[in-house]
Amino acid sequence: MPVNNGLSRRQFLNYSATALAASAFSPALFAHDAMQGMAMSPDLLQGGAGKWALAKPTPVRLAVNLNAICLAPVVVADRHQFFKAHNLEVEFVNFGNSTELLLESIATGKAEAAVGMALRWLKALEQGFDVKLTAGTHGGCMRLLTRDDGPTSLEALKGKTIGVTDMAGADKNFFSLLLKRHGVDPNSDVDWRVFPQDLLPMVLQKGEIQAASGSDPVMWRLTQQPGYREVATNLSDTYANLSCCVIGTRGSLIRDRPEVAAAITHAILQAHAYAAQHPEVIADAFNGQALNTTPQEIASVLKTHTHGHYSVGDAFVKEIDIYARDLKAINVLRPETDPLLFAKGITSDVLV
Repeated sequence: MPVNNGLSRRQFLNYSATALAASAFSPALFAHDAMQGMAMSPDLLQGGAGKWALAKPTPVRLAVNLNAICLAPVVVADRHQFFKAHNLEVEFVNFGNSTELLLESIATGKAEAAVGMALRWLKALEQGFDVKLTAGTHGGCMRLLTRDDGPTSLEALKGKTIGVTDMAGADKNFFSLLLKRHGVDPNSDVDWRVFPQDLLPMVLQKGEIQAASGSDPVMWRLTQQPGYREVATNLSDTYANLSCCVIGTRGSLIRDRPEVAAAITHAILQAHAYAAQHPEVIADAFNGQALNTTPQEIASVLKTHTHGHYSVGDAFVKEIDIYARDLKAINVLRPETDPLLFAKGITSDVLV
């Protein structure tokens, strides 16, 4: 399981469930991210909705994978008053893992905003969708496992076969760029094979693949069983300090109604901050939405993520720049794409 190294993790302390129900936070503290080199306002997520509350109730449609555990804080946010405190009346639009449909829904006005994985979105955003990313919400939820008697490191995967569920998936992209950083060319030094996620443990056990890449809860569940080794997660190395999931809003919403984009962003970040301190509460609320799991398992998974980490503004641009540089290095983004200009072009600082 990934270790919370605390080096640059923003920690939110002393949230009160009672105060939250009244839309007010108790004092919170968090460490600043040294890698990002940005001094964030210490009261950004304190004091309830604050200046980001809208003047009147505003309906918005939020596209999201309603079954993803890492998005549980968003799915159950209204039960803890986060959206209501911002005067947002949220209707969820479930697009599952279909990134193109999700981004198209935002760009064409079928939804105002969405939450999803950065590594699924960046290639699509390179194509020119009118969507802007406003914040990174948390880190964690993807894992790369081997058998105990299999490869023990990323370097040892050279010449091996890795099982994935989707050749364009966020986990495949992430572990490709992580392999690249460890001297293994993901395009020529390893073989990728696609399997349904539920079959990954079986084919790994049979030796058809030497490593399996996937997301929680299936991969987390394997870490709890004897015979498996976690080689890496998307909290490994430099990525320990990066967001894996992001908030995106329609470009025209930011241009025409920036206060709505800000309210959506702020409410979602508050929900994740609350989850960092109250994973059991979120797990209980989300259990009816999750598939084939339990509140105890959901809470355990949430604790391995970094829901106390978020990024906006310059810090967020730097995170997207890192991902863009690494995706370009493994030929996912076009050779002519300038990572920093790309990161600046697809992000918007709405919490100013």
